[in-house]
Amino acid sequence: MDSLQRFQNVTVIGAGVIGASWVALFLANGLQVVVQDPRAGVDAEVRGYVDRAADALRAVGLSPDSIASGHERLSFEPDLARAVANADLVQENGPERIDFKRDLWQRVAAAAPKHALLLSSSSAMPASAQARDMDAPERMLIGHPFNPPHIIPLVEVVPGAKTSPEAVQDAVAFYTALGKTPQVVRKEIGGFVANRLQAAIFRECVSLVAQGVVTVGELDSIVTHSVGLRWAVGGPFASFYLGGGDDGMRGFVRQFGPGMEARWRSMEAPVAFDEATSKTLFAQSDAAFGGHTRAALEAERDARQIAILQVLAVLDAQRS
Repeated sequence: MDSLQRFQNVTVIGAGVIGASWVALFLANGLQVVVQDPRAGVDAEVRGYVDRAADALRAVGLSPDSIASGHERLSFEPDLARAVANADLVQENGPERIDFKRDLWQRVAAAAPKHALLLSSSSAMPASAQARDMDAPERMLIGHPFNPPHIIPLVEVVPGAKTSPEAVQDAVAFYTALGKTPQVVRKEIGGFVANRLQAAIFRECVSLVAQGVVTVGELDSIVTHSVGLRWAVGGPFASFYLGGGDDGMRGFVRQFGPGMEARWRSMEAPVAFDEATSKTLFAQSDAAFGGHTRAALEAERDARQIAILQVLAVLDAQRS
């Protein structure tokens, strides 16, 4: 709560899917939010998203009163300098272009208060690269969420080469106060951790579909009924540690290591979104999901994710 009081005034730059989700979460935690996004109609778009997110926010335990009063604490300012003039914290969600990011942070650093914490939701660009041209790079770092931020707990906190330890501590404290699970990434690397894992897994997903081993729908069913469930309660290392029996990881490597290495070698062929592969993916994705609206698919996804989080919360409480 001290962190939420300290960072009471938040500016959200860019109000697409990620930015609007952050807005909903910040408002539900009682913060004052200014949205900076010059697009026409952004006011109605964001307010509509906030209304749609209300049920999910209540389901994950946030205050109904804070959710209900959220619109009163939400404002819009298209001018960047005015938008950040009173910010205690900035959460940026702009285009993934390095020229855009560098120019933006240079202007934000010049206009924002000197105490403001500067965070980027970038899914791939390290803070050091973004902050190259700005004053006070010690205040800037990555706060990369997983979509949608108002539901999924993870936030990857990735400092740049010049980010101060105090800024890292402040970011961790702020996201923790929001109910998130911040994880500090120890070394800058493109894509950070979660998206690199997604990329590696999706590479094999695309390869299997392109080879005709499974369809898009069949592959999703395989994942959600096997490793998806497994990894929701224990990550890859915990899962394979248990797979090694009484000898843990040593037993796993001894028994299953040769087979794992053989599969790694079989994955060396390049995969690309060439014309044939793309055509297959588009047709099968349309067949699997095209009969439903995006809103319906998102609602089902969110309901299932919230149900899992609620069950895990009960189990964690019982364990403690």
